[in-house]
Amino acid sequence: MTQETLKVTIDRGPDTAHVQTVFDVPAYTNQTVLDVVSWVQQNADPTLSYRYACRVGMCGSCAMMVNGVPRWTCRTHISKVLRGNAVTIAPLRNLPVIKDLAVDMDPFFDKWVAAEGVHHGALTRDDPIAPVDTSTAARAVADAGIECINCSVCYAACDTVTANDDYLGPAALQRAWTLLNDAKDDGRAAILDAVSDKGGCHNCHSIGSCTTYCPNDLDPMSAIAGLKRETAKSLFQRWR
Repeated sequence: MTQETLKVTIDRGPDTAHVQTVFDVPAYTNQTVLDVVSWVQQNADPTLSYRYACRVGMCGSCAMMVNGVPRWTCRTHISKVLRGNAVTIAPLRNLPVIKDLAVDMDPFFDKWVAAEGVHHGALTRDDPIAPVDTSTAARAVADAGIECINCSVCYAACDTVTANDDYLGPAALQRAWTLLNDAKDDGRAAILDAVSDKGGCHNCHSIGSCTTYCPNDLDPMSAIAGLKRETAKSLFQRWR
């Protein structure tokens, strides 16, 4: 990219009545969206609030809406998302805005807990460490799911979350599916009860935005489908 000026619109979110500010930002080779946001904060508007940490796609904290699409801004090159040399950056959808581009993650993690997305141990510290058979299909599913880094991109992408405040969301349900397939987790009944309750997996419309936009190439939609199958099996078993 040659040296030129980008038109960067910062949309500070619905909690500020979508206040938009346009900045002229110099373009550089290999510039990321996070680089652009940082330039604005460091050179044009020191009051701009946003969140980031690692800058290399490990923490997920820099996720924002870029031209209406949820993305990790540290791993998104600005040249890939420009529209006529312009870009609009906004806070993640479906979460309360604290200030500017920083959102409150509490609702996201509250739903993680509500989905029983915590380890249910059956052993004590006095028990020997239980071996894990890494060759099983269930272990492969669990291993894939643990790559979620809680960036909430899938949560922001989900239209069901937008329409239904009670819906647990794809990340929480992905975590529940991961634990359900983990041989070391002893919370099967609690997990199935949680994900089949109000706001659970059966609210999913299988649109697939969660899988489409996951930066780590996870497949929450298939995880939710798995939960639907297991909760249905559990219900039929209770009727016997």
